[in-house]
Amino acid sequence: MKFLKKLLLSATFLSLTAITSISFAAPAANFSLTDTNGSKVNLSDYKGQVVYLDFWASWCGPCKQSFPAMNDWQKKYSAQGLKIIAVNVDENKADATNFLKGTPAQFTIVFDAAQQVVKQYNVKSMPSSFLIDKQGNIIEIHQGFKPEETAELEAKIQKALK
Repeated sequence: MKFLKKLLLSATFLSLTAITSISFAAPAANFSLTDTNGSKVNLSDYKGQVVYLDFWASWCGPCKQSFPAMNDWQKKYSAQGLKIIAVNVDENKADATNFLKGTPAQFTIVFDAAQQVVKQYNVKSMPSSFLIDKQGNIIEIHQGFKPEETAELEAKIQKALK
């Protein structure tokens, strides 16, 4: 519960400040989480593809705003090798399931109720996204989401796909 309180505070802080975006290259930590169908999803299975790894929670307003953009990107760029994986961090899976009823995802959703992957990636706020290149390196970290930033994020995805 302490973790969720910290996330809520940092999400509030982010909503009052500018979105943070950092570019660099570092190996992405592998993980194995269960998706909405009960299948295991391993990040390492997507080496050779560009992965947009997004961390979200059902209580996060900006997370809800980000889903249409991620649906659009998955549709536009999946044939070019983009894979979107959205990691839900809710402690109660039912909260995520209810969220997804009203905000459908056309990309892979996995669950990290124990927040193990959140800790691996040192996620401090919701949403947080990591752009991972074809070699498995994190090349971009983005915290927060505002619809007016969609074009900039999409351009970074396009660049990574080249």
